[in-house]
Amino acid sequence: MALQCGIVGLTNSGKTTIFNCMSNTRAQSSAAAFSASKSNVGMVRVPDNRLYELARLQPAQKIVHTTIEFIDIPGLAKGASAGAGVGNKFLADIRNTDALIHVLRCFDNDSLPHMDGSVNPVRDMETVDLELQVRDLESVEKKLVKTEKLVKIGDKAAGKTMEVLQLFREHLESFQSARTIEIDVRDRQHVADLFLLSAKPVIYICNVDEASAGTGNSYSDQVKKVLEGQDTEVVVIAAEAEAEIAELDNEEERLDYLNDAGLNEPGVNKLIRSAYRLLQLKTFFTIGPKEIRAWTISGEMTAPVAAGVIHSDLERGFIRAEVIKYDDFVTLCSEAACREKGKIAIEGRNYIVQDGDLLNIRFNV
Repeated sequence: MALQCGIVGLTNSGKTTIFNCMSNTRAQSSAAAFSASKSNVGMVRVPDNRLYELARLQPAQKIVHTTIEFIDIPGLAKGASAGAGVGNKFLADIRNTDALIHVLRCFDNDSLPHMDGSVNPVRDMETVDLELQVRDLESVEKKLVKTEKLVKIGDKAAGKTMEVLQLFREHLESFQSARTIEIDVRDRQHVADLFLLSAKPVIYICNVDEASAGTGNSYSDQVKKVLEGQDTEVVVIAAEAEAEIAELDNEEERLDYLNDAGLNEPGVNKLIRSAYRLLQLKTFFTIGPKEIRAWTISGEMTAPVAAGVIHSDLERGFIRAEVIKYDDFVTLCSEAACREKGKIAIEGRNYIVQDGDLLNIRFNV
């Protein structure tokens, strides 16, 4: 399952620059507001050095990383839900994403004026949140109209849906995001089909100047203070510097540039780790002479469901999973040695796959 993240933010926050330094696709950035005509879509490989360690011990024809898909939405503006700017019409592009990446401008640049006249990332955060809430409120109200008709003709299930929708409407009308509503997880199923934008987990990127890449600055400190205690992730990235690093072909030059900026890794690596933590994702591996591959799964996923991520037939005909822990494989250096030392576990349908598991699925269809 490829993770999908939608990138949102105000015009001139550095969204497209962030997108370009992460993605295998290059999008045109501009200082002109509302100049984008479409959302940009790109893929990035999830860095995982464990793949190369496995390949060292078990040579394979190819190594396959898991990937993340990024969708860069054209810059939003205050009043977008009422027709201002162009970003609002592209919000449907991120309905099905797993999480949002909210880019906040945390740098000064006189040649790139802020649309509100001054740099204030907390205000910008509230502006974008409001636009998402307004869009969600529209979706809730449309479903309320349809549900009310079902209630009138005696649909009993519609009564509960109506109750939940009214709770969400009141919450959104109070300028609160859908993800913060206190409601039973089962009741959220009544609005699941709406794919509410403000219900999605959010990673905040503080886009700082190059000099602040390693430590952050007063703007990013303001963001962290406001978000303290919330279930989110904050990542500090100097987008312009990262974009220049991404353009370098030589790995040694990239490392030198990172070191000069006071960094030990590209910002995209930090972002991906934040996404995995926030969404509680895990990686398992399949190994063989043809390929060594990483697979992404979510939450407390059982072995049959994880097998279905590889292929639906494996889930349908699941018999058992042979499981080797990554550390055991690296320590003993081969599958044969793990078998000899009793380090291969035979697991059934209820086994919860753990991060770093090496799986061999036995199935019959």
